[in-house]
Amino acid sequence: MKKIKMVVFDMAGTTVNENNLVYKTVLKVINDQGFNLTLEEVLVHGAGKEKYRAITDVLTACTDVPDVKSVADRAFANFKQELEKAYDEETISSFSGMDAFFDRLRDHRILIALNTGYDKRTALKLIGKLDWQTGRNFDTLVTADDVEKGRPFPDMIRYAMKQLDVSDAGSVLKAGDSVIDIEEGKNAGCGITVGVLSGAQTRAQLSGAQPDYILNVLTELDRVLFN
Repeated sequence: MKKIKMVVFDMAGTTVNENNLVYKTVLKVINDQGFNLTLEEVLVHGAGKEKYRAITDVLTACTDVPDVKSVADRAFANFKQELEKAYDEETISSFSGMDAFFDRLRDHRILIALNTGYDKRTALKLIGKLDWQTGRNFDTLVTADDVEKGRPFPDMIRYAMKQLDVSDAGSVLKAGDSVIDIEEGKNAGCGITVGVLSGAQTRAQLSGAQPDYILNVLTELDRVLFN
């Protein structure tokens, strides 16, 4: 296995345990527009994506609404407020052992980038609730606000590589809980791509993207990287 110098981890469902709260919120703001979709439909068509695109893609795939954009605009206008309210009311934590795993990576001089389809404000709010800090728990944060094209385009990973002065994508590992995370890693040329079963999508769904590994939880990477 090629030496890994940098890892890029998705947040919700991968490093952060929020019980699909973001996708339940996507479902709520869509159904508030007069639909009766299911969480499963949202997870299939929206998982891992920048959230306006997620809403648009879910509406396109699951409804016959003639003007997707206007409905998506209305739903997304409510999304940030609803998500902020949900995060204020619900308990958010990292997955068990995550902080110690971050420390182990940093002890091995492996750089840690967090990337997310959230906007910057939401991501920072989430990190604040976890009491994570740049330079202590991770090395950089990349959000949907930082790039022109979100997943599955490689822009967020390339932005993180530039931030941390990593030139070889083959030395980068990307992990996430959705197919689009894996596609993002492959499109960036990452040396290893990993799917985790702790979040949005199932083993069968993740297998379709052909990651190098599918793990139950992210901390199982310890045996991949260090054994």
